[in-house]
Amino acid sequence: MLEAESVSRFRLKRILDELASKEGRGTELISLYIPPGRRIHEVLANLREEYGTASNIKSRTTRKNVQEAIEKVIQRLKLYRAPPKNGLVIFCGAIPQNGLGSERMELYEIEPIEPINIYFYRCDSRFHVEPLLDQLKEKETYGILVIDASEAALATLKGRRMTILEEYHSGVGGKHKTGGQSARRFERIREMEINSYFRRVGNHVNEKLLGIEDLKGLILGGPGPTKYDFAEGDYLNYMLKKKVLAIVDTSYVGRNGVEEVVSRSSEILKGVRYSEEKELVQRFLYEVGHETGLAAYGERDVRRHLESNTVDMLLISEKLSQIHVWVRCKACGYGEDHIMEKHKLPKFQQDLVAANCPKCSNNTLGVEEVKELLDEFIELAEKAGSRVEVISTETDEGVMLLRSFGGVAAILKFKASH
Repeated sequence: MLEAESVSRFRLKRILDELASKEGRGTELISLYIPPGRRIHEVLANLREEYGTASNIKSRTTRKNVQEAIEKVIQRLKLYRAPPKNGLVIFCGAIPQNGLGSERMELYEIEPIEPINIYFYRCDSRFHVEPLLDQLKEKETYGILVIDASEAALATLKGRRMTILEEYHSGVGGKHKTGGQSARRFERIREMEINSYFRRVGNHVNEKLLGIEDLKGLILGGPGPTKYDFAEGDYLNYMLKKKVLAIVDTSYVGRNGVEEVVSRSSEILKGVRYSEEKELVQRFLYEVGHETGLAAYGERDVRRHLESNTVDMLLISEKLSQIHVWVRCKACGYGEDHIMEKHKLPKFQQDLVAANCPKCSNNTLGVEEVKELLDEFIELAEKAGSRVEVISTETDEGVMLLRSFGGVAAILKFKASH
């Protein structure tokens, strides 16, 4: 079963953050980017040249570490007949573990999520992860303008992030209810005020959105006919007018109106992660709210369903910070496990030193294994053939998944029997 894109991106982002935090002692860390069409024997020849050049390094320790890293990369590359379809990236070097002299040789091998188009070799005091980080950046942006006669809100939607750029208040008075000439005069003044308000909003939209190179389109929304008056008038730059993808009816303006536009434009915004994540969690919330028996949440309940292979889709928060800790007695083999927040592990280990085994009463308990709960659940789901979606906290729904449902939820294949 192919790994879900949200899982691939999450795992890549986490390893790149880890690599970016590592520092070498001097220029000892190798970054090697190999594009898909590059011949492996050419890369090996280049690396052997670099190995020879490294013999001129004056510092004996640096020379030894660089040559050892190059040799390690060469040995790894010999396992390949050709680069994978998206290319190959290898990071290798001596990383200090605990001060001078504690260096340990580490090698990381990454297949990019998109094809890389550069051949790049660099020996530095850090790993160069920028080209891979660029692949994680969302590339398409949508503009959203929600407007009525009293207020407006302009937002951009890019990948997982929705940003309110500006909120406007019109200052336009309400409609005049009495008749006669004063009513007509009042209406003329009101029309002039609305026209001025539209121009102000239009100028801001042009200013904010025209500079966005990857602007995919603009969606207009709002309650009543005002949005159509704005769309048909001469307020937007002609280039933005051509990018209007839809005009959507909403009940609200402001941020709530923008959220409504996103919810009602799912077909247009198909593939935009923000919209996808809202839909995924809303689907789960529907099952919970309608008590269909097709929803499960919380660590224990979801684990039980994963182990019995009844999960259709696992929703897991990328901010899930719990770990699974296994404890074992070295004397009698007694074991137990605990779920806890990651920051509590040092104190838990400290308390374990003074604890006696419940089975043999010996002071021989120790932590046998620690695993991130997020990784464990993804592995369980992949083993069961269940779809996995890693959900951010950029949407209200994503925040709800984390805070109200413990960050772990599932939509089941069929109604659970108790």
